[in-house]
Amino acid sequence: KLVVLLGDGRHRLGLLRSFDQFASIVLEGACERVIVGDLYCDIPLGLNIIRGENVVLIGEMDMEKEELPSHMTAVSTVEIKRAQKAEKDATYLKGSMKNIMEFLGID
Repeated sequence: KLVVLLGDGRHRLGLLRSFDQFASIVLEGACERVIVGDLYCDIPLGLNIIRGENVVLIGEMDMEKEELPSHMTAVSTVEIKRAQKAEKDATYLKGSMKNIMEFLGID
């Protein structure tokens, strides 16, 4: 079982079925793991082909051990999307406030 970090920051998990010299891989039973704070959700994808140019990191997962810390809470897809939007909005607001303060010369 592998975890694959993609160039855009997404995580894919699945069973390695094939790979090539360009680091392109085929994952069976793949899912996308979305983590926001202490919440996570595994979104099923099925058979997944990932082009090597999108792969940043590949790691093997130990199937015997627990994959996530105990404080993490599994939530539904709807809840994780809501949490992602709230996190994105908060980041945007923080960036906007920082720009305004820099413009006004306030540290």
